[in-house]
Amino acid sequence: MTARSVIPAFLLCLVSNGSAAQAYHIPVPLVPGSAIAAGGPDVGSSDAGDVETAQVSRGWQLVADTLLLRRHTTRIVVINTALLGLAAGLIGSFAYLRKRALMGDALSHATLPGVVAAFLVTGSKSMLPLMLGAAVTGIIGVLTVIFISRYSRLKEDTAIGIVLSVFFGAGLTLLSVVQGLEGANAAGLQDFIYGKPASLTLADSRMIQVSAIFIIVVTIMLFKEFKSICFDQAFASVIGRPVLLFDILMMALVVLVTVIGLQAVGLILIVALLIVPPAAARFWTDNLNTMTITAAIFGVASGYLGACVSALTPKMPTGAVIILVAGLLFAASMLVAPHRGVLSGLFRDVSLRRRIACQNVLRALAELEESILSGEIPSSRPDAPAGQHAFTIRQLLTRRSWSASYVKTWLRCLFRRGLVVQLPGARVALTPEGRIEARRLLRNHRLWEIYLIRHADIAPSHVDRDADEIEHVLPSDLIHELECALGTPAAIPPSPHPVN
Repeated sequence: MTARSVIPAFLLCLVSNGSAAQAYHIPVPLVPGSAIAAGGPDVGSSDAGDVETAQVSRGWQLVADTLLLRRHTTRIVVINTALLGLAAGLIGSFAYLRKRALMGDALSHATLPGVVAAFLVTGSKSMLPLMLGAAVTGIIGVLTVIFISRYSRLKEDTAIGIVLSVFFGAGLTLLSVVQGLEGANAAGLQDFIYGKPASLTLADSRMIQVSAIFIIVVTIMLFKEFKSICFDQAFASVIGRPVLLFDILMMALVVLVTVIGLQAVGLILIVALLIVPPAAARFWTDNLNTMTITAAIFGVASGYLGACVSALTPKMPTGAVIILVAGLLFAASMLVAPHRGVLSGLFRDVSLRRRIACQNVLRALAELEESILSGEIPSSRPDAPAGQHAFTIRQLLTRRSWSASYVKTWLRCLFRRGLVVQLPGARVALTPEGRIEARRLLRNHRLWEIYLIRHADIAPSHVDRDADEIEHVLPSDLIHELECALGTPAAIPPSPHPVN
């Protein structure tokens, strides 16, 4: 079997085991004469190549049918989870900015006793009464957290830990009691812990879809109000906006997302769908509009891909796979996001260190040239025209606490950039472009030194190192302000300390 045929044939064999086919009602077409149809390989058949080709074709057909939502049950599950991911990504962005991540965790765990209590009261496992029960105990859990953190000396994270564990323990206790009752018919209630979207009825699916669309519409309509209380609550209150009302509405939408996501993702993992997509989107932008759109896209992608992978893999819980996909999107965002990602941050840090090292060597060459022109040290090229002096590595080492390898490394970098040229006798000289850049760096360094001595009361003997820490990131407008404050002419001011 070729490498191209491994994946589809593997998927076909998985589905033929029956687990995924039963979960999503996928009919498995059997190829006459194949191992699946006959129960074993037909060694004597001369059509083995045709059988393998047919298996590959069936495997790719299964993948295509799943991804393109051609199966009814798969389509319903994917639509529900994608809408849930969209709603969770939108409202979760504001919950993330309001630092309500742990509050959502307490809310989700607090819904379990409500689900079981609603079943005890109504005796029905239809979604509406169970959702109402979950919403009631979820709200009670949130209010309990607020009460404990406000009227006791305990902090909010401690209150959340207490409510989360106590309510979840109460739910598990009630669940074990209900399952022990004769004739209670409590089978399926445990699906609310881990989620099982394939067991949703058509009415349940419509309720999830309508609720998710409602959350999306309300979030878009109140976008400006939610934005104001997330970033400047005091200003929103001053201009007359009912901050408490909008905060309650925001938490109510979070409660609704949590409740409708119990059957699809499960109460343990629904908080991840609220927080992980916005946290991943935050790596890509500093703009709230872009962040919420990106979080919504990540939520939809998590629901779609997670449900499709679960449909293609036997005995794979849909909710767990959805959160796993969201986690992979978060990890990728954390690593490769262009502005806030880890790799881009490392690249910027390395680039800044390289730039600082090159600028330090350039400034040292400018100081050496200044000392030669003033007659403090002899020139290594007495016959050289003015402005074309050469320097040896030994001269740099005597004036700086650098190693020879450090100086050679960054001189090579400056040579590649065309700022210095190599001369016979292990000497280097500044090019015209390098001299302009070196004199600019030396002037900025001197300006900052003079400013620190005059206005920050830093001793001249210590100002050189302090100036080194900031001069490499001085923008042009700040340089202009330094010139105005110091009344410095365009020429390079003299060093306020001995150059060593």
